Amino acid sequence: MMSPRSRIGTALAAGAFALVLWRPLGLGSTPASVGPGAPAPDFRAVTLDVPPVPKSVADYRGEVVLLNLWATWCGPCEWEMPGIQALYESFGPSGLHVVAVAVDDPGFEQRVRDFVTRHRLTFEVLSEGSGKIEADYQALGIPATYLIGRDGIIRKRVAGASDWNSAANRALVAQLLGTPVPAHAPTHDPR
Repeated sequence: MMSPRSRIGTALAAGAFALVLWRPLGLGSTPASVGPGAPAPDFRAVTLDVPPVPKSVADYRGEVVLLNLWATWCGPCEWEMPGIQALYESFGPSGLHVVAVAVDDPGFEQRVRDFVTRHRLTFEVLSEGSGKIEADYQALGIPATYLIGRDGIIRKRVAGASDWNSAANRALVAQLLGTPVPAHAPTHDPR
């Protein structure tokens, strides 16, 4: 007869052995976490041009990218846009690509264009209203923003609105670009 200690040891060993076999078979696996240290998932979105031009992560390979998922109806998204614009004005000439993907429902592209015009946004704005990009990037809400290094690895993930023109964010972007931090440009709200 096995002692209670032996039974526990045997159960633990069997559980560990099952895990070793379970993972390689892909059984019960969950998607990898999308966050700092993970590769940026691919996405498909389109420009606001007529006709729209498809874009994907491959279009930005080798670049430092601030990927922002947002919507025209999202108050926190609207709040953070002036900071993103100021960051882009400071670091765009050094190679920062800001890619803001509007997740408004299909058919609302004109509303997105009007938002871009009203806020004088000069960075790239795309549209993807199927919900796929939010699922692939494991965004639990919007805004959701990902800072991606030249190597395609996510360096920072922020759920919710953030001051992207803050000293800390500017320092991180400068580090990724390999440039000095430019003089701080104040965030302005063009509304």
